[in-house]
Amino acid sequence: SCLQTSLSIWGWGSLGLVLFVVTFGPFAIFYFAFYILCFVGGGFVVTLLFGKSNSEKYLEQCEHSFLPCTSVGIPKCIEEMKREARPIKIDRRLTGANIIDEPLQQVIQFSLRDYVQYWYYTLSDDESFLLEIRQALQYALVQFSARSKETDWQPYFTTRLVDDFGTHLRVFRKAQQRIAEKGNQMKDQAEELVDTFFEVEVEMEKEVCRDLVCTSPKDEEGFLRDLCEVLLYILLPPGDFQNKIMRYFVREILSRGILLPLINQLSDPDYINQYVIWMIRDSNCNYEAFMNIIKLSDNIGELEAVKDKASEELQYLRSLDTAGDDINTIKNQINSLLYVIKVCDSRIQRLQSGKEIDTVKLAANFGKLCTVPLDHILVDNVALQFFMDYMQQTGGQAHLFFWMTVEGYRVTAQQQLEVLQSRQKDGKHQTNQTKGLLRAAAFGVYEQYLSEKASPRVNIDDNLVAKLAETLNHEDPTPEIFDDIQRKVYELMLRDERFYPSFKQNVLYVRMLAELDMLKDPSFRGSDDGEGESFNGSPTSSINLSLDDLSNAPIDETVQLHAYISDTGVCNDHGKTYALYAITVHRRNANSEEMWKTYRRYSDFHDFHMRITEQFENLASILKLPGKKTFNNMDREFLEKRKKDLNAYLQLLLNPEMMKASPALAHCVYDFLENKAYSKGKGDFARKMDTFVNPLRNSMRNVSNAVKSIPDSLAEGMTKMSDNMGKMSERLGQDIKQSFFKVPPLMQKTYSDPEHCRVAAPIDDNVDDNIPLRVMLLLMDEVFDLKERNQWLRRNIKNLLQQLIRATYGDTINRKIVDHVDWMTSPEQVADAVKRFRDAFWPNGILAETVPRRDKAIRMRTRVAGKTKLLEVMPDELKHIIGAETTRKGILRVFEMFQHSQLNKRMVYVFLERFLETLFPQNKFPELFNKLHSKSKQMQRYKQRLHSTQAPSLQK
Repeated sequence: SCLQTSLSIWGWGSLGLVLFVVTFGPFAIFYFAFYILCFVGGGFVVTLLFGKSNSEKYLEQCEHSFLPCTSVGIPKCIEEMKREARPIKIDRRLTGANIIDEPLQQVIQFSLRDYVQYWYYTLSDDESFLLEIRQALQYALVQFSARSKETDWQPYFTTRLVDDFGTHLRVFRKAQQRIAEKGNQMKDQAEELVDTFFEVEVEMEKEVCRDLVCTSPKDEEGFLRDLCEVLLYILLPPGDFQNKIMRYFVREILSRGILLPLINQLSDPDYINQYVIWMIRDSNCNYEAFMNIIKLSDNIGELEAVKDKASEELQYLRSLDTAGDDINTIKNQINSLLYVIKVCDSRIQRLQSGKEIDTVKLAANFGKLCTVPLDHILVDNVALQFFMDYMQQTGGQAHLFFWMTVEGYRVTAQQQLEVLQSRQKDGKHQTNQTKGLLRAAAFGVYEQYLSEKASPRVNIDDNLVAKLAETLNHEDPTPEIFDDIQRKVYELMLRDERFYPSFKQNVLYVRMLAELDMLKDPSFRGSDDGEGESFNGSPTSSINLSLDDLSNAPIDETVQLHAYISDTGVCNDHGKTYALYAITVHRRNANSEEMWKTYRRYSDFHDFHMRITEQFENLASILKLPGKKTFNNMDREFLEKRKKDLNAYLQLLLNPEMMKASPALAHCVYDFLENKAYSKGKGDFARKMDTFVNPLRNSMRNVSNAVKSIPDSLAEGMTKMSDNMGKMSERLGQDIKQSFFKVPPLMQKTYSDPEHCRVAAPIDDNVDDNIPLRVMLLLMDEVFDLKERNQWLRRNIKNLLQQLIRATYGDTINRKIVDHVDWMTSPEQVADAVKRFRDAFWPNGILAETVPRRDKAIRMRTRVAGKTKLLEVMPDELKHIIGAETTRKGILRVFEMFQHSQLNKRMVYVFLERFLETLFPQNKFPELFNKLHSKSKQMQRYKQRLHSTQAPSLQK
């Protein structure tokens, strides 16, 4: 039945389909499906539209029935933004001084204009943000000004600043010494010096090293950002500091816009060199100082820059079309330039070949040296220290110290007896007391040097010692009581081969000559390349000679030298009038002939004559130089007469027989006649001693500072405290006892300076209270390395500085220095500094463009000019006190220290750190700086080395 039913359904369905197709056609099925789809879609759309309209009505009813009212804050905020901003009133007072506030306000205005406004106005026209930043800056400046007024700046300027500079110089000096000990020529010297400098710094500072800040620009910027953020935390109100956007803006302006450019400029070596030249612009460059700098230079870049400039000037002079008198001037200039080029070439070749030697090695092959008499050595401050070192090496220091002590005793005894006589005339009697003091001093000398208990003892005739002992026991002491024994000791030092004769053959003697600026031997010709190099024999060129050049090579006999004075003239140089003699020189050899003119003063002839007669003693009886004339020495007739006499002198000097008798004389003569500035004073020992030793004879001859200070103290007591002469004499007696019982053998060369320490400890007794003495002594210690030398010299220098300061300023010098510091921090000076800063960064109100880095050749020539100026400005008195060679080395060491930007940055950051520590003593800036510098690689290496050295001891 089911089967029948299904067949019936399919049958009827098939019949209906056939009838539909027959009736409506084959496409009727598709029309039917389309009609059904349209019906369903229409119903869906009608349902959707009806539901949407009903849903909106329902939601609107729900909103008004259940949700709270909309806030009015947003509309009000929009309304406020549409209104015009009301001006914010800013108090323009910053420091309380109008002369400072005005330029400071301009600096703030220019900073905001050039660092913020130029980009901010592209984002918004609203100026309230700019005003808020300005207000924050002004608030910080007000707080900074208030802190500055409460700070005592005198210790910073007189102690901490000087100590930090001295420490920086000490680190640099020790770094140079360490590099010299390594002797590594392969590595870049500048890079090695910087690395070694910071290595020494961490060893000296122990807790901090600034290598990353000074050598890495990225770390430097990070350090300045952190530092500025700390300063803003201190100076800004808490609310403004919490505003990160404004804080970051101000931080970037201070760190990258102001501090970083300022530090880069202050640490630029070229800027420092230009500033040095500007500071001593009134000093004229001396040709001799310039040539000495060229011969001392160890920088090939400097030599090449000078050579290129000289070649350029030479080409220009050769292109000139001149005639008459001008042609002689041009020829002289050309010859001078050729000489400069020759010296530069020679120096470059020596540096490239590595044939530099130490001054100590000069003694091995040096020719005949100048002879300095023993009596001059004993009264010369510089020479005595070298003789003292030599006597200590040979064990003869007791003889020298005895001679010096007796000199001091004689001076003191004479002055005491003179005072005693003057007091007796005034009716005051203290004869026994004064004689008792002299007797105690004389017994002190006897016990320390001549008695059986003396150690070391002066070995002298026993009869003389016994006679002296008897005199001391039975007679009153006199100033001349030790004279007989002193003469014997002097003769012993003079004749004994162990002492003065051997000293003249020792390397210390050569060093002494260099310090006295007397290390000048005749010129040497002949170089390693055979090009006939010539040296002028100045002390600096002598130091730069190689051992091969120091051989006493004979002069070529085929060379003929003729010279005569062709003309005379009167010159006026800076108000000084002197006669000048033009010498025409002909030099002939087998292949060529040369002629040139050179100009000499009478003083040059006199200096030359003294030098050659000292070196060649047989010439003194043959050569006679025309005498001096004090008045009317510019008279024409006198000049003609002197010209004739000098010509006769020259002809006798150039006589072939004279040359053959003294072969080395030819080198001296040729050096004198060369077309260059004559180098004076190297052999003129007698004149040097007349001008130098005599003024210092009385102040430098005593062995102890106490003895030398006795006359000043006594004179002061007689004029100011006549009623207290008894106490004065008692104090003088104690000084005498201390002086004579504490003299050598305690006066030995000591190295009181630890290897690694800051310049912060007290320098010496009774020095810290005297501000200028402390500053001068500290700087001289570090610049000229006095602590590494004989302590007798240092004590003499200290005493000389004390006398100089007392004579110049009296007892009120400290008060004057405090007043000067107050003047430096006065509103007028601060305002002037702010104006200079403003004009430097914004000249004429416009942001200064970055100054392009000058050409390397110009920078190198500026270095040469700076060194020349520094050496030229150094007074001769300083050379006489500590030595010419020591002075040159010290000045050039300081100059070289400023030629490294990384080291200059270190010094600037040290000054900045000490400034902030002084300004904010309660904010623990030292600990902060230690943390900021804690990432230093040198510090990490130092801690590792320290840990590795301590670990074995801990295990034990």
